[in-house]
Formats: sequence, C-alpha cells, structure tokens
Amino acid sequence: MQLEFLYSKIHRATVTDANLEYVGSITIDEELMEAANLLEGQKVDILDVNNGERFQTYVIKGKRGNRDICLNGAAARKVQIGDKVIIVSYASMTLEEKAKFNPSIVMVDDKNNIINN
Repeated sequence: MQLEFLYSKIHRATVTDANLEYVGSITIDEELMEAANLLEGQKVDILDVNNGERFQTYVIKGKRGNRDICLNGAAARKVQIGDKVIIVSYASMTLEEKAKFNPSIVMVDDKNNIINN
C-alpha cells in the first residue's frame, strides 16, 4: 500500500514578489530548490502563515542566489509580498520505504538564506 508522506519543506520563506500577469506557479531560488530536493514542475502546497491560505501550484526554477519566492498568476492573489509561507511537497511511499526515508527540511531566515537543512 502507498501512503502520502512529507517529502520536503521550505519553512517560513518570505514572499519576495507576486506577479499576477505570469502564467501560474511559484518561482523558487535554485539553491533553495536543491536544498529541498524540489524539481522544476513538481507539485507543491503553499501554506501562508500570515493569512491562512493553503493552495497547490508547481515549481519554476528561479535565479540561483536571488533568494526569490515569487507567486505567479492566480496564486499571486493569495499572498502579499513579505508574507511567510511554508512550501511543502509529498511523496507516495510504502511503510517500508518510509521507515528508511528522511524528508528534507530547509529552514530559512527573513531574507530566504538557508540557516540549516
């Protein structure tokens, strides 16, 4: 049996931009993507700590080192620049796979610099 488990998370990232005119998604700095084992096009949940919004979108690779967290398209209406968000991905695993797996947890500061993972 396959169950959904936490695969990775970027915890309390700061939204740096919200671009209503872009065609949907979340742009994430490439370094943050790598630290969280996220791939371009991967589905993620976005949890906005400031307003309680929870929604799904997919990842677009941002420029390495820019520390961008930008919600695009319709998702831009669900956040404000400066909001804290938790970006979460999941994976289907058996209980045996889960017993051997450790999710990637990336903690960031107010400027989206990695403070531990």
